[in-house]
Amino acid sequence: MLLGESPLWHPDESSLYWIDIAGLAVHCFHPEHRTHRVWPLPSEPGCIARNAKGGLVVAMRTGLAMLDTHSGVLTPFADAPYDTSTVRFNDGHCDAAGRLWTGTLYDPRDRAAGSLFCIERGRIRDTGKPVTVSNGVAFSCDNRTLYHADTTAHRITAYEFDLTTGELGAGRLFRQFSMDRREDYGGRPDGAAVDSEDAYWCAMYEGGRLLRLSSSGEVLREVQLPVRCPTMVAFGGPDLRTLYVTTARHNRPEAERLKNPLSGCILTMRVDVPGRIDPAYIP
Repeated sequence: MLLGESPLWHPDESSLYWIDIAGLAVHCFHPEHRTHRVWPLPSEPGCIARNAKGGLVVAMRTGLAMLDTHSGVLTPFADAPYDTSTVRFNDGHCDAAGRLWTGTLYDPRDRAAGSLFCIERGRIRDTGKPVTVSNGVAFSCDNRTLYHADTTAHRITAYEFDLTTGELGAGRLFRQFSMDRREDYGGRPDGAAVDSEDAYWCAMYEGGRLLRLSSSGEVLREVQLPVRCPTMVAFGGPDLRTLYVTTARHNRPEAERLKNPLSGCILTMRVDVPGRIDPAYIP
């Protein structure tokens, strides 16, 4: 991939889906059959989710669409609620009630001009949570907390969440990472997923590592990776104990790419604690 993102395990198909943002495509790999499919897109995708009625929901720079993965037909259903010349949809996940939560990325990246949006039954709602680069959307096991990262600010916020109404309450600082980019720089929080023990797995972009954080934000485990820029994680496989990691090589220095030849690949590792199935979007 140029910029792999949004890994998604499809339990009914026993397949892994993901996107290549810079490559303008959705990908699918079936681990058992070793088959790989690709669907080109008209603009950059930010995230994908399973559609409860079949296929996928794709959040692109230009708006939201349904992708029929059998026919390849892409059917738009909502225009982007922002200026597409500087803003696009980015990372997202569905909640247990079938809403898609996806934030935006502000391309100049010099101020918090992005936000977190909720897509419910085709309607887009701005939650008014300003960010520069939205990432790390995930939900606690009890559905009472929504995690949300601002990658540029090196910060993850945990919001009180009401699954019934879809409303966000007060936010608390979950984890603030150092912005000092010296040689020991540990990276900044990108995409994430919560496992069945309520631990938050976070990809640390430019840090070359994954972190497993407790519900109070303490580091439980650190996993070093053979790439510098992991982007997101997802649990998959029959037992949900295979962790898939998307990575990036787009716009990275040549010396970095030569040193880390797996940059842009999908990495996998086995974990002791299984993950959870991502809920589907209900149209």
